[in-house]
Amino acid sequence: MPIVLALLVWFSCAWFGSWEGNPNNATRLFAAISLVEDGDATIDEFAPLTIDKALFDGHFYLDKAPGMTLMALPAVALANAWTGERSALMFKRADDPGMARFMRLRMRLAVAIGPAVLTAIAAALLFDLALGLTGSASGALVAALGFALGSPVWGWSTTVFGHAPVAALYVIALWALWRADGTRVMALAGAALGWAVVIEYQAVLAGSVLALFGVWRVWARPDRWRLLGAATAGGVVALLPLFAYNLVAFGTLWKLGYQGVVGFEGMNQGLFGLGWPRPDVLLELLFGTTRGLFWVAPVLLLAVLGLTLLPKPVAWTAAVAAAIVLLVNAAYFYWDGGNSTGPRHATPAIGMLALGLAGFWAGLTSRWSRVATAGVLALSIGINLIIAACDIFAPPTDPWPLRWVVTQHLALGDVTSVAGDWWGWPEWTGLAIWAAAALPMLAWLVRAARLHRGGPTVSLL
Repeated sequence: MPIVLALLVWFSCAWFGSWEGNPNNATRLFAAISLVEDGDATIDEFAPLTIDKALFDGHFYLDKAPGMTLMALPAVALANAWTGERSALMFKRADDPGMARFMRLRMRLAVAIGPAVLTAIAAALLFDLALGLTGSASGALVAALGFALGSPVWGWSTTVFGHAPVAALYVIALWALWRADGTRVMALAGAALGWAVVIEYQAVLAGSVLALFGVWRVWARPDRWRLLGAATAGGVVALLPLFAYNLVAFGTLWKLGYQGVVGFEGMNQGLFGLGWPRPDVLLELLFGTTRGLFWVAPVLLLAVLGLTLLPKPVAWTAAVAAAIVLLVNAAYFYWDGGNSTGPRHATPAIGMLALGLAGFWAGLTSRWSRVATAGVLALSIGINLIIAACDIFAPPTDPWPLRWVVTQHLALGDVTSVAGDWWGWPEWTGLAIWAAAALPMLAWLVRAARLHRGGPTVSLL
């Protein structure tokens, strides 16, 4: 089951695609292109094409944590070798078709070998974790699908933004710390938490909660220092590329792109834009029509209830980690994320919340309650299919972003997929091909979950 589940999720994320010219996507790719082609991290030649940039000593740089840029390096190198093209041959204009194709190929490859892979692995491990906690394969499948396809994780896994990868890395870390059955799995936990910080610096906050859970998990064991040492070593190794990037880019180990942000004055307030969490913003992130998480992922409402039915140590860890992500989002000056269909900065909390779906399902006692829950999950998957296939960048001015996506994209057949972008097929064909491939896998998973007998199924290490 985990293999088919991972394949379904990977295909769903890699098949659809987001706009490569979005400034947040573009600036990460520009830095990756510069590193591959020139061996430096400056993006001076690309600076007019993005509003997301940092300025140091007269040169422009990536203004983000470098993790997603570093993950994109193999894709850029592969695309350059495959096509023989380099950015120096491109017209550096936002409206140039050649530049758009150049960026699109590198972004699609970066997604296919990066965010799509991490989300697929996390879905399989979330299934295994939920199965071990509840003994219900059906509940575990609901949790995994709710996480990967029934939430904004799907849409943000079609980009080189860091939100979905951090959500996936939190799941991977929690699974490894729950197992805690050897040095290799503990090293994996440390590496997952360390790499999450390289992708998004603030990931250290919720990640610390998971780390404390790991300490509690092994503290009574006689080999605790060996296990904790392995986790620490994994985290240190994962952090090394951050320092390597800083040396290449700035000539020093300690520098953040956020220190030189251009054009976003709110980043100068508090700690790089972080102040105190605002209750009104938190309510908007959960229930507001413009950015409310539960509007684009209604199944997560059930997940919150289900967390109370899971074993307390895991439930508290997941709940507190998710709460920290949401509170950090509510404390951020640019909390709404600009162009975003749903609350993009809240995405790293989704894996922790989705675990509760397994508990909710396991607590159901009637067939009709399960049918209703499956219906809510199907609704969530349908919503996020539309978002992932059409547009994850709804403008902040529309009070109902999903309506905007439907009327401005879906109703016009404006679907972004491999079939339309690369094969020249009619755009609606992309949805049809996804359905033809994904629905049989989904049906097989549902049947296999109903027939499943036994305990956890994943053994990676």
